[in-house]
Amino acid sequence: MVYIIIALLGLSVLIIAHEFGHFILAKLNGVKVEEFSLGMGPKIVGIKGGETTYLVKAFPIGGYVKMLGQEESVDDPRSFSSKSAIRRLSIIVAGPLMNVILAVLLFTIIGMGRGFASTSVDRIVNNSAAQKAGLKHGDQIVSINNKKVQVWDDISIIVGNNKNKPLDIKIKRNNAEKKYVLTPSFDKKTNRYMVGIYPVYIEKPSLSQGITYGYRENIFFVKQTFIALSTLFQGKMSANDVGGPVTMIRLSSQAAKSGVWTFMLVYAFFSIQLAIFNIIPFPALDGGWIFMLLFEIISRKKIDDKKVAVVNYIGFILLMVLMVVVFMKDIFFPVKL
Repeated sequence: MVYIIIALLGLSVLIIAHEFGHFILAKLNGVKVEEFSLGMGPKIVGIKGGETTYLVKAFPIGGYVKMLGQEESVDDPRSFSSKSAIRRLSIIVAGPLMNVILAVLLFTIIGMGRGFASTSVDRIVNNSAAQKAGLKHGDQIVSINNKKVQVWDDISIIVGNNKNKPLDIKIKRNNAEKKYVLTPSFDKKTNRYMVGIYPVYIEKPSLSQGITYGYRENIFFVKQTFIALSTLFQGKMSANDVGGPVTMIRLSSQAAKSGVWTFMLVYAFFSIQLAIFNIIPFPALDGGWIFMLLFEIISRKKIDDKKVAVVNYIGFILLMVLMVVVFMKDIFFPVKL
C-alpha cells in the first residue's frame, strides 16, 4: 500500500507539472484561470486562492485548468477566447512542454546521482567483432548505419535490431572521424547479439555533463515512444502490451520497491509519454487545440467558437469512453510485468 501511495504521488507530480504549464502561461498572457484541478470526478477538497479555485478530485488520473472563455466565447479582455491565436497556442503548448522539461530534469538528476554510460569505448572483448574491425579504447561512437548515437542505449538497440547484419560504424578518434564495418555475433551468456565493447562509465559527472545526459536521454525516450506509437497504429503491437493508469500504478509501485533511481527513471519516461499523448491531434486533447490554432494562424481565419466547443465536447466524451475501456482492460486483462 505504501508503494501504491508513492506511485500515486508520483503520478500527481506529472499532472501538476503539466497543468502548471497551462496555468503559468495563462497568467503571463493575462487570462483568468477559474479552476486548477488535480484529478477527475467528485471533489474531495477545494481551496479558493485569489481568483482561482484549487481542487483535488477523487480519481488521480488527470487534471485540468479551466480558463475564462475556453469553452465558449466571452467578451472579456481576460478571457482565453479574446487572445490572439499565437497567445492561445503558447498556453496550450506549455502543458506538454512542461512535461518534457520535467523529464529532462529527472534524467539530469539521475545522471548526476548514479552516473551514466557514455558513448565512448572503454574495454574491448578479445576476438570480438569490434577488436577484429580495429576499434580502440577511447573511441567515441558517433553513428551506426548513419543513425546518430546520442546515448549508450542507442547502440544496444541498433545492434539488437540488426542482429548479425554488417554495421557501418563511424567513430571519433583524436578529433578525426573514421569508419569501420563489423558484424555482431551472438553471445550465449547474455542471449543477445553483441559487437564486444564496453562503455566508459562516468561516475561523477559535472553539471554540464549531467544536463547534456538529461537532454540526450530525453531525446532517446521520445524517439522510442514515437516508434512504439507507430507500431501500435500499424497494428503490429498486441493489446496485451498496452496498458493504462492501473498499469502505470503497478509498474511505478514496483519501481519504487527497486529504489529511488529506478522510480525516477520510470516517471521521467511517463512524463515524456504524457507529453506525447497530449499532442496527438484529437479533440479535447492539447493536440486538438494545437491543430486548430495552427490552422487559424496559417489561414488567418478564426474558427467559430461554437463549433470548437461542440468538437471538444464530442472529443471529451470519446476520450472518457476510451479511458473506461482501457481501465477495464487493465483490470480484467492486465499487462504482464
